[in-house]
Amino acid sequence: MTIVLVALCVFILNIPFGYLRSKHKKFSLMWWLYIHIPVPFVILLRIYSDIGFAFYTYPILVGAFFAGQLTGRLCFAPRSKN
Repeated sequence: MTIVLVALCVFILNIPFGYLRSKHKKFSLMWWLYIHIPVPFVILLRIYSDIGFAFYTYPILVGAFFAGQLTGRLCFAPRSKN
């Protein structure tokens, strides 16, 4: 159950970063930072939630990380008028 709560927190944490990333030019410094700024918070969540760094946790949390980024980019970024 703990891994599910941590994955949910990682997902929610990454939504605003995905939105901000969509507003910058691809591969710019800000684009790169909006991908990597949440990483220390994910590491702290792993430590404080006692799920550790077991191999089975990586696919779940990496998936939650990228799903949060994608949700922020797709759902909250402004649509083009074309």
